[in-house]
Amino acid sequence: MKEKFGFTLFTPAEFETWIAQWNVARTILYVQEHHTWSPNYIHFKGNNHFDIQRGMQNFHRNVNGWMDIGQHFSIFPDGMIVTGRNLEVSPACIFGFNANAICIESIGNFDAGGDPMRPEQREAIVRTTAALCKRFNIPVNSNRIIYHHWFDLRTGARTNGSGSTKSCPGTAFFGGNKVTDAEKNFLPLVANVLKGGTVPPPVVPIMKYGYVTTDWLNIRNQPSAQGRKVNATPLGSILRVYEDQNGWYRISASKQEWVSGKYLQDVRRATVSADTLNVRSGPGTQFSQVTALSKGEAVFIYAESGSWVRISLDERWVSKNFLTIE
Repeated sequence: MKEKFGFTLFTPAEFETWIAQWNVARTILYVQEHHTWSPNYIHFKGNNHFDIQRGMQNFHRNVNGWMDIGQHFSIFPDGMIVTGRNLEVSPACIFGFNANAICIESIGNFDAGGDPMRPEQREAIVRTTAALCKRFNIPVNSNRIIYHHWFDLRTGARTNGSGSTKSCPGTAFFGGNKVTDAEKNFLPLVANVLKGGTVPPPVVPIMKYGYVTTDWLNIRNQPSAQGRKVNATPLGSILRVYEDQNGWYRISASKQEWVSGKYLQDVRRATVSADTLNVRSGPGTQFSQVTALSKGEAVFIYAESGSWVRISLDERWVSKNFLTIE
């Protein structure tokens, strides 16, 4: 744990221990889920948790005229949790529905097309919500774990998304901001943690594949040359690409591992559809056979020549007619 500006910074494990022991006299019946929209991922530098939290506090006090920062906890892209408003005071987060609630603000813009939520933040949101439900005996259902989007901005009445509402916590927050989205995608994860389970990693689609074109390609912990080197991968390695940020590719579904796209050449994945597929030393039957592949084997296409494709950095070619290309 770290402290600064009157805030405390926790890992999810530290938060779980802390909240279990923290005394709160106020009756807590609800957990509110929000996203900040701004500040968002572009403002987070990896070590400025306290500065962002203080900035929100200043805005809420000096612009909104509130007594303090609106939320009780902020969850950052790296999964760290920062305290905010005193837990003995109701939040200033949902007009007309703040009494007996605790407010979580997840740093980021989780509307469709906004910030793709990092796996570590996703896990922290679920674990923090579960820890609050456990501490205050809050049942895991859509009447007690609530989204800002479900409340009318003018009246405070619950409308489940109709009328004048915000998109908060985001149209892409755990698959959507509707009540059915929460019941299908978010609440089961919270319930599983309360039963002693873990947060399963999200199914992250692969954007594309590429092979390394330099002798060794550095892997960094953020999408820039200023990121810390965490590993390196050699020439010819096939990498999965999950995200593209200004020419930097994230190559892990669950970690912040990035490479420069300048040193990655796209390839396509294919599956052998013939019972046996001959591999030849050039693009044609006149070239010698070097090996054979079996049905169902996966290959990557590096280059094409007519109806033949090269499936390696060296001269290994197969007929495209016997491949199923993704």
